[in-house]
Amino acid sequence: MLQLEFFKIRRKKIWLMMILFLMVEMAWVFMSVTRSIANNPEDASWESIIYVVSSMNGLFLPILSAIVVSRICDMEHKGNTWKMLAATNVKRSTLFSAKYICANSLLLFVLIVQTMFIFLFGILNNFSGSFPLHLLISFFAGAFITTMVITAIQQWISLAIKNQAFALCLGMVGGFIGMTAALFPSSIRHFFIWAYYVDLNPVSYSYTEALGTVYARETLNIPLAISALIMLAIFYFLGRINLNRQEI
Repeated sequence: MLQLEFFKIRRKKIWLMMILFLMVEMAWVFMSVTRSIANNPEDASWESIIYVVSSMNGLFLPILSAIVVSRICDMEHKGNTWKMLAATNVKRSTLFSAKYICANSLLLFVLIVQTMFIFLFGILNNFSGSFPLHLLISFFAGAFITTMVITAIQQWISLAIKNQAFALCLGMVGGFIGMTAALFPSSIRHFFIWAYYVDLNPVSYSYTEALGTVYARETLNIPLAISALIMLAIFYFLGRINLNRQEI
């Protein structure tokens, strides 16, 4: 079933969309970090690039996730294939799982490219200190957990509502929340999964008049990661239940 999902999206130009998003985001990160280093050479650190990429993910990945999931799910609505699938005895729960794995496999590729970009950018700019493998692992894990929760929400909406404008609008609202998450107190932003790109980031950011910009290493917030996994389970199974009960 999973192979069939990849086969169905072969002409949907999803790869092109992901590459374009990656190019824009990485160009933005490159310009931001390069300008920061030019103004303050002490910002030439692994912490700075990881934090900036995490911040940009809060804006770009919710929107990209909405687009990817919408393109994968919209085929069933436009092609009106629900009755055909029922006739072939394909379980709706199996279809839901296949689409979910397909979407997250594509977004996993995006995160792998981002991690490689961080590594290459740091090496080429001779960042001080040893290579922080544990920071990259924490960054990758936090971003992927957050993305999986978001795709579960997006897939629920995309399969429940035929008009994909609703799902895409949710992605844009999520991008706005993710972009502005750092401006809100943690007690508020923890209610919004789109803010977890920053909250599960292993680097914190602060600015003071005396010290200027300060990046500090943090350990992965385990309780918050567990909360995200609980949300993942809730939204995933709610989406499956809704699809099973949905009228054809």
